[in-house]
Amino acid sequence: MLGLAVGDALGAPAENMKPSQIRQRWGRIEGFVTDDPVGTDDTEYAVFSGLLLAEHGSSLTVAHVEAAWHRWIADLDEGPFRGAGFSERGTLENLRRGLAAPISAQHRHAWSDGLAMRAAPFGVYAAGRPAEAARLVAVDGTVSHDGEGIYGGRAVAAGVATAMVAGSTDAVIAAALSVIPEDSWTARSLRRAVAAAQCSRLTPGSTRLGTERAVRSAVVIGGYPWTDLAPEAVGLAFGAFAASRGDFTGSVLTAVNMGRDADTTAAVAGALAGALGGIDAIPNHWAEAIGPVRGSCLPSMAGYHVLDVAELLTPRPEEATAS
Repeated sequence: MLGLAVGDALGAPAENMKPSQIRQRWGRIEGFVTDDPVGTDDTEYAVFSGLLLAEHGSSLTVAHVEAAWHRWIADLDEGPFRGAGFSERGTLENLRRGLAAPISAQHRHAWSDGLAMRAAPFGVYAAGRPAEAARLVAVDGTVSHDGEGIYGGRAVAAGVATAMVAGSTDAVIAAALSVIPEDSWTARSLRRAVAAAQCSRLTPGSTRLGTERAVRSAVVIGGYPWTDLAPEAVGLAFGAFAASRGDFTGSVLTAVNMGRDADTTAAVAGALAGALGGIDAIPNHWAEAIGPVRGSCLPSMAGYHVLDVAELLTPRPEEATAS
């Protein structure tokens, strides 16, 4: 959860930028580029889903999720609500019109990465159980996503669930692929990104820039105006994770410097690498910059810290023994 928040804050300034624009402005991003780093809707929605999951656990239903969307978001005064993705806006419009799930997810952006960005809590809760993590995140996503949007969330949740207990990037990638259709766009994008990362990494004389270009070329849809496609964003995130062999710093910075939906790709890469390496893998000066969320997107989430939510999702030793 902390890895997600760090990746989100690192990537936020580069969101929707091309790598050439990033290089022109900052050279290569190697850390926070603002004096006040802050996360986006990615972190706030992860907190939202984490609190919902902590309340209901494996008994979570679509009705619970829909009720939470109404209680914490749709039925409140909107407030600033800055930074919400298209899928979330479409969902809220449908809920406010009285539509219920799964009809609430029938909007033009049901394929977005909005579920993938909030999928990490399900992997934390279902550590070592990728199929259960994928099942639960799909329950959450039924209110807001469909098709490839659901597949992206399932891949991330299963990847995090495995990273919580595994010791290799290969196991994490295999778990992600195991819970989505083999012939789906998301699966093809993920496989292409990982293959490009591994091939570039093994090429003599290859550089970080070369690897980033290879991964981008493998999955980015050239000329398409939106950067929040779940198959693309999930592919880029897993490509960054694979290129860096799960190293936290390398994973998030690779994702950031590839641009596109950089806050989400870095958040997902950070969640995967954070779960694999643990909290000690995250540089202290990055971790210390993460405070309670500010509610700039979801006012009802203001004041929650991702580590507090993570604590709610993690069973205490005596609870784990009893179960």
